[in-house]
Amino acid sequence: MHNEPDFASETPAVAGLTNPLLGLGHVLAAIGTAWIFAMMLLVVADVLGRNFFDAPITGVAEFAARSVASIVFLQLAAAICTGRMTRSDFLLRLIGKYSPAAVKALDVFNVVIGALLFLALAVIAWPELTEAYASGEYMGVQGVFTVVTWPFRGLIVLGSVAAALAYLGCIPSLLRSGPAQGASA
Repeated sequence: MHNEPDFASETPAVAGLTNPLLGLGHVLAAIGTAWIFAMMLLVVADVLGRNFFDAPITGVAEFAARSVASIVFLQLAAAICTGRMTRSDFLLRLIGKYSPAAVKALDVFNVVIGALLFLALAVIAWPELTEAYASGEYMGVQGVFTVVTWPFRGLIVLGSVAAALAYLGCIPSLLRSGPAQGASA
């Protein structure tokens, strides 16, 4: 037997940090997970109905297409709070060998930029949400299948705000921590 590194168990530098929004992140992620399960059941029912009973469920494709973005945005805050947002730390590890303080500063810079980007996304998506709500915007074919779009747009705004707050919630813990965690690995 030979020992190979377990890359699946490696976590980003911020994984061990505490975040006050972790509970909210887990609630939103649980809603997203339940939604995924419901979508799987709906798609399977549609496939079975379509292939065995010649009776597809109307609107499944449209509903699933809109659901994907909503589910992703529901999962973001938990990913941030637990340090599982995708990032490449090759350069950070190299810098960390020479200056753990620089890595800590870059980690803080990263979470500030992440918060600003998600806040900008929420601000950009807000007018689309209010317009969709005010106009009664819907997707689908009228008379066959329609669903209003504002709840989906609302989840994108909610998820963006939660992600921005989750990033900001990382800052106190990053500043309290010692030299950048995982920087010299």
